[in-house]
Amino acid sequence: MNPIASDAAEREANRLRIRVLTGIDEEVIRTIVDRFYARIREDALLGPIFEAHVEDWGRHLPRMYAFWNSVALGAGEYDGQPMRVHMPLPIEGRHFAHWLGLFEETVREICSPQGVDWMMERARRIARSLEMGVTRFGLVANPPIRS
Repeated sequence: MNPIASDAAEREANRLRIRVLTGIDEEVIRTIVDRFYARIREDALLGPIFEAHVEDWGRHLPRMYAFWNSVALGAGEYDGQPMRVHMPLPIEGRHFAHWLGLFEETVREICSPQGVDWMMERARRIARSLEMGVTRFGLVANPPIRS
């Protein structure tokens, strides 16, 4: 058996299972990402940080679709280094809490209760990991990477 085909078949079966259980698929992810980042860009706390570090939103958003498809659906589409990207940013605990609040508002507008739980579990894990790396350990060893 071809392991790549097997992995692809397993990923597709997993996506279907997640869609049935949560209502989340690639289209929902795209809607979440578009609405969330529109909200972020208008936000007084987070907007200036994102605007200063995202050079090209037309390039950034597809990366975020791939990231969230990978995180929420196991799509295996994203190949970036989120920790390295976030290290040089001027962010602290309050930014992560605010980011989570905006993300939760967004998913509550779009998703079923099961979908909200699914997405928020992953978002909390991501925020916790990034916050630990960025604020607790001050890991600013790598040069800034613009997205």
